[in-house]
Amino acid sequence: MAAVNPIQVQKFLKGINYPASKQDVVEHAKQQGADENVCSTLEQMPDQEFETPADVSKAIGEIE
Repeated sequence: MAAVNPIQVQKFLKGINYPASKQDVVEHAKQQGADENVCSTLEQMPDQEFETPADVSKAIGEIE
């Protein structure tokens, strides 16, 4: 699977309200048109509350 760019992922999270659960992040990205690669990457993040977009980017960086 190709690595996703955290900046690319943030595009799909525009408008989400933080703090957000992992499920909220995944659902919001899907609603914004995120492709399967982005969604599957988000699904691999730890099941936790994310306080900021930086928290999401950090979690994505720790997957790869």
